[in-house]
Amino acid sequence: MAVNLQPQNIPPKEKNTGLNFNELKTKLSSKIFGVPLKEKLFFVQHLSIMLKAGISLSSAIKTLSTQSSNKLFAKILTEISGNVEKGVSFTESLRPHEKIFGELFINMIEAGELSGKLEEVLKKLFIQIKKQHELISKVKGALTYPAVIIFAMGGIGIFMMIFVIPKITEMLTSFDVKLPLPTRVLIFISTNLVNHGLIVLGVVIIALSLLIKFLNTEKGRFLFHNILINLPIIAPIIKMINLAQFSRTISSLLKTDIAIIKCFQITSNVLGNVQYRVALTDMSESIKKGGQINEVIKQYPKLFPPTVTQMISVGEQTGELDTILEELAEFYENEVDQIMSNLPAIIEPILILILGVAIGGMAASIVMPMYSITEGI
Repeated sequence: MAVNLQPQNIPPKEKNTGLNFNELKTKLSSKIFGVPLKEKLFFVQHLSIMLKAGISLSSAIKTLSTQSSNKLFAKILTEISGNVEKGVSFTESLRPHEKIFGELFINMIEAGELSGKLEEVLKKLFIQIKKQHELISKVKGALTYPAVIIFAMGGIGIFMMIFVIPKITEMLTSFDVKLPLPTRVLIFISTNLVNHGLIVLGVVIIALSLLIKFLNTEKGRFLFHNILINLPIIAPIIKMINLAQFSRTISSLLKTDIAIIKCFQITSNVLGNVQYRVALTDMSESIKKGGQINEVIKQYPKLFPPTVTQMISVGEQTGELDTILEELAEFYENEVDQIMSNLPAIIEPILILILGVAIGGMAASIVMPMYSITEGI
């Protein structure tokens, strides 16, 4: 398809002149609890089927609100259904809940309403959300095992330091011998955990709170994501995940005839890594000034490999950019799937090595003074 470089005449968002208690409560709940992706997946899939069957939009949304297991989402759908029934467009009914549905969702619905192809757009949205859900599930699944192992290692280490090492310390200090440095370090850590455990816990909590607060700032996120995208093993995985999301999102938006500039602006808010977000925002400005997409992307070789640039160039020349990007998305999604399937097998030996070193070091710190005591007897 030919890529539309001109911005569309999209109705401007209405200014929010006030916020009643129910709206405030809904917004607060959305920030704290959110809505699972599978709920939105169920909603989009069944809404498309019901509209195809000839059921009115307001009735379909109202029916789906009764089937939602998430109370917050059910309440939001009921509100949307009521607004649609009063004559408000589906898009404008969704706008107050942008935190829940996202800019991508709302813009695709708007394009579907303007073109009269809402059912078709809902099918594309279903594929988009499904692929996003699968990608997130794969990443979470791959990281669950290492997280459990690390948590267990930390728990066992703290248990040893608090309950086991102090008893051994009493025995070792009863002998008049000079303890090796590793043993003294182990005893120092154990003694501080036992005698000043609450202080240590408080310091750790404060440090973590300050770190989280810093990472939630714009500068903190930018710095952290910059570090991640430069790490040897993690960087390729992060790039593939972001490239898969970039390709899938742009492709879905182009298929609904949204202007390419708007596509880049929306996608910049969808991607997880700040480096990619900033790059896409800058790209949208360059494209707005008349730059070719492949030439603009070439300026970011660190984020977009040559194969991506070349395929986008072919897509621009043939007018099949949406199809090319969809194929790119499938390629990177398959790559992420393969990596995430193999990740536990790759991480397991590393975790075992770390666990072995930790246990070996602790055992050596305990055994070494035994030899000194034996020699002194």
